[in-house]
Amino acid sequence: MSENSARKWEQTYSTHAPKEKQVSVVRKTSWITKGEKMLYSVVCICLIAAGIYMVSFSSSTDSMNRNLQSIEQTVQKQKVKNEGLLYEKKELSRPERITSIAKKHGLKIQDAEIKQASVLNNN
Repeated sequence: MSENSARKWEQTYSTHAPKEKQVSVVRKTSWITKGEKMLYSVVCICLIAAGIYMVSFSSSTDSMNRNLQSIEQTVQKQKVKNEGLLYEKKELSRPERITSIAKKHGLKIQDAEIKQASVLNNN
């Protein structure tokens, strides 16, 4: 009897025992795959690198333009100075001025023809 009672008790106990809950694992899929994340990362890095390159190129071009403008201003000032010196040279090389200075220092002009030095140098 003990065997029968044990079986009955096992059957009654097993029917009243709580059943194990089945847990189903549901993986949540992201809306962006790993490959897409990698691709987007590479594209973003390329865009950032291109932006940095463009800014640095623009900066170097701007500094070069500023240097060029300052050099052009220096050249313009030098041209004005050279024109002033050419005018002064023409004024100082006038034959009347040369003869007046020669007479002041006691020189006598024997030949009545006075030619400019620049004309003599070209012949």
